This record gives sequence, C-alpha cells and structure tokens, in this order.
Amino acid sequence: MTAGSSARPAGVAPRTSSSNERDGSTPSPAPPNKAPATGVQAAGVRAVAARMAAFYFRAPVKAFFRGRIDYLGYARAINPHVQAQLGWSWRMTTPALLAHAIRTQGWTFIPNQVLPPLLANTCIGAVLYTAYLQTLSSLHVPSSYQTKRIYPPPPFSTTFTAGLVAGGIQSLFAAPFDALQTRFRTADILDGKYKSMWHYAGHKLRSIGLRGIFAGWTLSLMKDSLGAAVFFGTFETVKSRGYYEFVTQYYGSRTRDSLLESVSLVHDQPDGRPVVKPHFTIEPSFLLLAGVSASITSQLIQHPLAELQNVHYRRLEALDYQAHHESPKASRIMGRYYHAYEETFRQCGKLAARAGGWRRYLYKDFFMSTIRQVPSTSAGLIAFELVRRKYSLESEEVMIRREGVDILLN
Repeated sequence: MTAGSSARPAGVAPRTSSSNERDGSTPSPAPPNKAPATGVQAAGVRAVAARMAAFYFRAPVKAFFRGRIDYLGYARAINPHVQAQLGWSWRMTTPALLAHAIRTQGWTFIPNQVLPPLLANTCIGAVLYTAYLQTLSSLHVPSSYQTKRIYPPPPFSTTFTAGLVAGGIQSLFAAPFDALQTRFRTADILDGKYKSMWHYAGHKLRSIGLRGIFAGWTLSLMKDSLGAAVFFGTFETVKSRGYYEFVTQYYGSRTRDSLLESVSLVHDQPDGRPVVKPHFTIEPSFLLLAGVSASITSQLIQHPLAELQNVHYRRLEALDYQAHHESPKASRIMGRYYHAYEETFRQCGKLAARAGGWRRYLYKDFFMSTIRQVPSTSAGLIAFELVRRKYSLESEEVMIRREGVDILLN
C-alpha cells in the first residue's frame, strides 16, 4: 500500500480487482481449489513432526500423537527389552525399536508392518483437513477466496460447524481402521497366522463384515466430530480473531508520538494518520498459542469419550463371534449392539464409583496425556496453516482503521 491510497475499514473482506473487470470484459474463471493438496501435505507434515517430537523426547510416538493405528505395536512385541518390562533406556526409543525389528525380521518389516499404519494415519489426517477446508469454504465466503489472509475471519460458530462436519467425515472414513486397531493381536502375527499387516487387514475386514466395522461407531462419531469442532473452532478463533483484536487494542491505544517513533511505522497518510505494521513476532506467537489452546480444549472432549470407548471396544470380540458363528437375524444383532452400550455404561458407572466419581474416572491422567500430545498437535496445526498459505493466492492489503492510526496487516 502506498501513501495516499485509501484504507479499507475493518470488517470489509479483501478483494483484488483483475484487469478483465477493469476493462469490462468477462471475468476470468476462479482459481482451482487447492484444499485437497493442502490437506494431504498438512497431514504428512504433521505425521513427520510427530515422529520428530517422539525422537526428541525419547518416547514411543504413540505418547505424542494419537494415531488411529499404532505402527510400533509389532516392533514392541518382538523386542526383548520391552517384553521384560525393564526401565527406560535408549533401546526403547523409536529408532532402536525399529532397528531391532529390522535386524530380526529383515528390511521387509518396514513395508509389511510399519508402512500400512503410517499410510492409514496420514490418509485419515488428510481427510480431516480437506473436509474442513471444503466445508469452511462453503459456510464462509471469504474463506472460499483462498487468499493468504482471510478477512474478515470466520466466526467461532462457523469454524465449529465446519470442524463438526469434518470430524464426522473423518470418523466414517476411519471406521475400518478403528475396527482393525481394536481387534489387533500381535500374537496372531507372531504365530504366523498373518504374514503382514496387509494380510491381516484384508482377512479381518472380511471376517467381521460391515456390522463389525461400524460396531461402536456412535462413540467414535461423537468423539471425532465434537473434538474436531472444538479443535478447529478454538484454533481459528485464537489465531485470527485473537490476533486482530490484540493488534487493534495494542496499537490503537498508543499515542501518535509513540507510533511515529515506533519501528513498526510504515509511512504517514496524507491526512497525517500514521500507518503501522505489527511486529513480525506477534502473529507467529498467536499461531503457536492457537495450536496449544486447540490441543487442550479438544482433549477436554476427546479424553473422557476415549475412556468410554476403550471399555466398549472390549466387548467387540464377543459380538464378532456371535455375529459370525451364530448367524442370528439382523434385528437381533442390532439389539445386541444396543445392549452392549447399556452394559458399557453400566460397567463405567461401577468404575466411576470405584474411582470416586465420574469426573475423576473420565479425566484420569488427563493432565499428562494432554501435555504429551500438545507438541505434535501444535506442530501439526502450524504445518497446516503454513501449507494452506503456501497454496493460497496473494491478497490485497488489509487495513484496520482505528482513531488516529491505520494498522496494515499484510
């Protein structure tokens, strides 16, 4: 923006006029939608960031990123140090576990046992990010422009709804992977029943059928949809609205003399109003704060539902046996699934009474679980935002006008 150009009032969406519009010709078609590419790359970067965080903190990756399928389960099952339940040592780090597995099983261990769950986790993350971007674009018009800076930012209700839809789509896509993870037994592979994860997945999905895949899906749907809604709603609110409100209050409350002496000063308007650009460290700080806040608030929803889900999943093997061997009517099978939920809540009630109440039971180990998950979740959201901006279009400069000062956001 140059001196003498008009400033856009706060609340007006950015818009760049093209040469076709200026000369009166037909406007050029909208740019292609890059949300799928953004979702895939963000999910991949998030997975890599989680691996790096696990290596840095010397702990298995599952402690830092709750993947749908544990890719180190088999590696731990064949490791003598893990099976002996020895104290922590470097032999229990992720690289050491993989190195031992490769020495004993050969290099085919990677494509047969490690690659399938890694691909599954990446695809599930890609579905979540892509569904969120597509839904947000449909609900919030400025988000559909795919510019680097979305202004005005979407309200919390919009991002909450987009996250709710994206979480539901992710839950539907992840149902087969959840079914496999729930029924996985390392002894089956150790005994030679299955040659690889690929073989195990194909055989198990055929044996449990569609009913087995979606057994317990109601709890999974609640956890994923509500968790993603709070996750993205908090992230977008702190990242955008929190940042805009902070710079507006901070620079808007300063005197004109202090603004003129500030290193953030860009230039003066012809009317004497100073134009300032926020310090370059403020926005990344809000981006990091948004990632931490989103991780903590989403855990408030997902942690207790995960406790209920773990209890319910223990009943699936019995339900699978009844559905596969007894061949009852479909209505009777659905009735058994319904009563399984009743039994789950009855058992959870007993566990809660033993723990001293529902709150203590459902939020047991909440603090440590959340602390372990914050690094990779924050890194994943930062990667998501950086990749989104990489594929976004250059936008017109956004200006927030306050009494006595104009704040240049781009």
